[in-house]
Amino acid sequence: MSDNYYYFDKNACEFKKVEYNPTDRVIHTISLWLLTGLVISGIIITSLSTVVGTPAEIALKAENRELLTQMRSSKDAISKLNLQIESIAERDNEIYRSVLGMEPIAYDERLAGAGGADIYNRFDNYSNEASELLKWSAANLETLERRVGIQRLSLDEIKSIYNNNQQRLSHLPVMRPVDGMILSNYGMRMHPVLKMRLMHEGMDFRANIGTPVFATGNGTIRFAGNRGTLGLLIEIDHSHGYITRYAHLSKLETGIRSGTKVNRGDLIGYSGNSGRVSGPHLHYEILKNGRSVDPIQYLFTDITPQEYLLYKRMSEEDYYADAE
Repeated sequence: MSDNYYYFDKNACEFKKVEYNPTDRVIHTISLWLLTGLVISGIIITSLSTVVGTPAEIALKAENRELLTQMRSSKDAISKLNLQIESIAERDNEIYRSVLGMEPIAYDERLAGAGGADIYNRFDNYSNEASELLKWSAANLETLERRVGIQRLSLDEIKSIYNNNQQRLSHLPVMRPVDGMILSNYGMRMHPVLKMRLMHEGMDFRANIGTPVFATGNGTIRFAGNRGTLGLLIEIDHSHGYITRYAHLSKLETGIRSGTKVNRGDLIGYSGNSGRVSGPHLHYEILKNGRSVDPIQYLFTDITPQEYLLYKRMSEEDYYADAE
């Protein structure tokens, strides 16, 4: 196709060929390309701004993603703290308050509920995930703060009761007599030797021959010697109606005899297999006012004698006061 262009000259009444200046032609072409490029660039920039966002928007989105990650991590940390305070509350009720004869704190009271969900509606303007995370975190942090406050009051009360009754409490048999797992609990059971169901009036701990045995509370040795099926036996009178028995021993610690004063955590003998047994172990009993009781009610089952002595030494050094 020809690139020649014509126009009609009215004066001459004829068509005349359009004459182009080469320079004008180049400028015209370049101008068209520049204009086209600008239009296309504008379209691309507008599209990218809409889809990807401006640099400021991109930075803000990255910041929001990081904040969401931090919020998820905070949620995990709060969940772990809730589990820890739950464990402390359980020990508080089942061990400390139980041993001191104090009423347990009700579960609902420990939860210490507050207002409804409407108090967190200030987070409704955020994205769904951010809103849920913020509401959950705020509610759980407030509950956690109240539960810690209640636990602190409980521990203050326990400390006060303990200080006022320290002499009596030092005689309570509230620790493991030996470092070994529980083999048999208190109650009816099939006797391992006689093969018949009999009442088991104590608790058996796994202990190899020669394993150290410790006094579980302050008291006076009232018997140390052989006694029938119980074998080599130690009985400690803790006063206040409490007596403990340590049976099937292999030997007594030096100086342990009737009338000897002992303190909680003192070494009194060594486990064995004397008496009527099917294997070496320690049989441990607690009597209250002449009647056997379940030792599990008094044992700090997760505290070994060695741990007790460590805690006792820390207490004497005023460790907890320094920690505050």
